[in-house]
Amino acid sequence: MANQSANKTVVVFPGDDASPEAMNAAMEVLRALSLPINYVEFPPGDQWVRGETDVRARAAIDASDATLFGSTSGKTTAITYLRWGKETYANVRPAKWSKGYRSPMANPDGIDFVIVRENLEDLYLGLEGPLETLEPLKLHSRILRRQLDTRQHGIYAIKVITERNTRRIADFACRLAQKRKRAGGKGKLTCTSKYNMLPAADGYFRQIVQETAAKYPEIRYEQFIVDDFARRLVASPHDLDVVVMPNLYGDILSDAAAGIIGGLGLAPSGCYGENYAYFESVHGTAPDIMGMGIINPSATILSAALMLEYLDFAEAGRRLEAAVRKVYSDGRVLTPDQGGRAKTADFAREVIANL
Repeated sequence: MANQSANKTVVVFPGDDASPEAMNAAMEVLRALSLPINYVEFPPGDQWVRGETDVRARAAIDASDATLFGSTSGKTTAITYLRWGKETYANVRPAKWSKGYRSPMANPDGIDFVIVRENLEDLYLGLEGPLETLEPLKLHSRILRRQLDTRQHGIYAIKVITERNTRRIADFACRLAQKRKRAGGKGKLTCTSKYNMLPAADGYFRQIVQETAAKYPEIRYEQFIVDDFARRLVASPHDLDVVVMPNLYGDILSDAAAGIIGGLGLAPSGCYGENYAYFESVHGTAPDIMGMGIINPSATILSAALMLEYLDFAEAGRRLEAAVRKVYSDGRVLTPDQGGRAKTADFAREVIANL
């Protein structure tokens, strides 16, 4: 949790393309709550000055309690510092259906699970390069049963799974399952990775999660190979509670989870470290609808609700989430992606009316 002082400071990065339109709506709703929060707002990504703005952003983040981050296409560069600089190792992505969500499922009622994605390593360390540079290592392929031919023209990418980060994410997921069980949830942890084909790397991830889950006897534990889990995600999402997985799988499958409940416009997330957290929508920057005023701000607003809980404004966070869900239940003021005709600003005003 954040520190316990009464007044909080939140850095706001609007993001790129259409994302600032969603952030403006979210900020309008947040201000309507009249909480003791000081918002330090930065410009959209197209006004970002490499070097100069980066320095100011890092200083602001370090002096704040949390960050609310808009989607970026690479212009808003603060995301690297928020993730690796602040070691926000746990990416939490809820998938909870609500009445009015435009789900493609025949019976989405009751879908309520959370994907916990390891956020710092795996293939996302960017360890890539020409295949020929691996030649001095004389790598032997377990699958090919011979030495890797590095004379071929090609590219390599390195997957990294460390004990430290895996134990941290496993413990985080177990504690979340424990918390959800106390609130009436299933109390179940599901682990998934490609441990059949990658027994050293993904098998190591599974082993550590399994060992950690054994320390939480009140939680039920299960594990599935990731391709089998992908099928279960679509076929039986109601069975899921908390799901933990390595970085790449979590990035991909959390988008699939958003599709199950009704789309990326409904998918919030929070990225948590030991001493800091930032919150962002799962969707991209939507450049195709930039300036049209129709981007769905729900994911950004719901991410803000997660942020309020982190900042010890749990009741305000619950009010905010309930207001969003009431707007969908009523079904009168919805954005085009959810079958309505409302503008982004109209949706924000309707959320405020339901606070």
